[in-house]
Amino acid sequence: MPGKPGKPGKPSVLFVCVHNAGRSQMAAAWLTHLAGDRVEVRSAGSAPADRVNPAAAEAMREAGIDIAAQQPRILTAEAVRTSDVVITMGCGDACPVFPGKRYEDWDLDDPAGQDIDTVRRIRDDIRARVEKLIDELT
Repeated sequence: MPGKPGKPGKPSVLFVCVHNAGRSQMAAAWLTHLAGDRVEVRSAGSAPADRVNPAAAEAMREAGIDIAAQQPRILTAEAVRTSDVVITMGCGDACPVFPGKRYEDWDLDDPAGQDIDTVRRIRDDIRARVEKLIDELT
């Protein structure tokens, strides 16, 4: 996507959920892990938590990806403006809309308060969606 916001020649993806502690962190980690430097990846939340959800961190650790040290970030208009693709995961109307962006809403269960088996299912669902996204972007 040369000429688009983000790094030249590299698509930029922003994952957004409410707390930026589970779904969006797992999605960003999967995209970084699977696409490497072919895609610029960021994540944010409309009301960020203090830390990454421990169950999400554990489920990702089981898949060989460490997200425990990631810090939830607040969603900014600038993050949306500089992204080619914005993927929301239950953030409602909190995500600003800019013309020319590709928006997708992924209907995913929130891992907050869920048992590890449920979080593993969410993790695997996110991976499948990220793999499809990579095929579309690269």
